[in-house]
Amino acid sequence: MTSHTQALVALDAALSKKALEPVLLDVTGQASYTDYILLVSGSSDRHVQTITDAVVESMAKERRRPIGVEGSAGGQWSLIDFGDIVVHVFYHPMRGFYDLEGLWCDAPRVAIDVPPDARVGQMY
Repeated sequence: MTSHTQALVALDAALSKKALEPVLLDVTGQASYTDYILLVSGSSDRHVQTITDAVVESMAKERRRPIGVEGSAGGQWSLIDFGDIVVHVFYHPMRGFYDLEGLWCDAPRVAIDVPPDARVGQMY
C-alpha cells in the first residue's frame, strides 16, 4: 500500500469520528521525514483523543503501527507519526495558533472530499 493510500485510510478514520477541516499535504521531496501530513481538528479535548484513537486503530488494521504518538494526553494537539505519514489532530481553536498550513504553504494540497459536516463554519 502506498503512502498516499495510507494517508487516505487515516483521513477516512478521522472523518468517521467527525474530524473537522481536514487538509492533506503532499510534502514528498520537501520534507526528509515524511511524505504526507494530515491535519484535522476536533471540537473538544475528548474529540481530539477520539479521533487520535480511531486513526491509530484504523492504521493497525492495515498493519501500520505508529513510530510515536505525542501530546494525546493533553487533548489540545496530538501528533501521530507513521514515518511516511504524520497526522496532527488539533483542538480547533489551537490549530490557528500553530498554523502548520502556513508553515507548509508551498506544499501541494491533495484534493479530498470534505463532507459538509466537517466544515467549521461559524462554530468558533
